[in-house]
Amino acid sequence: MTKADVIAEIADKTGIDKAEVTHTLETFFSVVKDSLAEGENIYVRGFGSFINKKRAKKVARNISKNTAMVIDEHYIPSFKPAKIFVEQVKTSDKAKVSAE
Repeated sequence: MTKADVIAEIADKTGIDKAEVTHTLETFFSVVKDSLAEGENIYVRGFGSFINKKRAKKVARNISKNTAMVIDEHYIPSFKPAKIFVEQVKTSDKAKVSAE
């Protein structure tokens, strides 16, 4: 499902114009990105959490040049689904079919 599909589905289910849904969705994405960039996590009860995960400093290898390089400590965005969300997907017939 693409972003356009999500927008169309929301517009169909709510009766709201696609342009307004697009603006709202883009604003939501912007808020999530800006908040995580500022180090602030977002918690949506019943859905999940958008969090920053800390990656430790490590030594990695560039295989093609056979050299070692240091990757500094950094943060990456991550999504952790709520238990209720995970259970809904686990018990879904569609999820079982696509996993096989």
